[in-house]
Amino acid sequence: MQKPLLVALLPLLALAQPASAQMENFKPGPVFTDFGPTAPVQQSEPLTKDAMFKISFDVAKGAEPDKINRTIESAARFINMHVAAGVPEKNIQLAIVVHGGASLDLTNQEFFAARRDGAENANAAAIAQLQEYGVKFYLCGQSAAANGISNADLLPGVQMSLSAMTAHALLQQQDFTINPF
Repeated sequence: MQKPLLVALLPLLALAQPASAQMENFKPGPVFTDFGPTAPVQQSEPLTKDAMFKISFDVAKGAEPDKINRTIESAARFINMHVAAGVPEKNIQLAIVVHGGASLDLTNQEFFAARRDGAENANAAAIAQLQEYGVKFYLCGQSAAANGISNADLLPGVQMSLSAMTAHALLQQQDFTINPF
């Protein structure tokens, strides 16, 4: 490597070091200990113990190979961080509405593997744990039809909705708000 190029890259390497060190602050738990890491935060306005959350997450982008879908993991992070901040678990209700390219993330291993070169669906265990917590999963029926997914192809507990738009509209009627992240 030429000396001027090396000198130019040294500041960039120095900047990368603090960012990776700060990621050490992120830990999973207290609810989900295998995924959903969060960092403690000294809040300007701490949450009260009577804070209530009814949130739906919209998932359109599929997971990267061998990874949990980023938005599904964000739902676990939401629960972990709020419980760690003192919000009672019973005050957190989440729904996850899946459509588009993320549709396969809700399918059983046989269906998933047949469409992903034999790969394992890394989302299955996380979805099962989230469902045990009470998180509801809805698949857009229109996306399912476009991808040849039937109810029999879904992971246990996943519900087929007429559409993602329908699922969100019905959830909003139940006082759920849509999380934009």
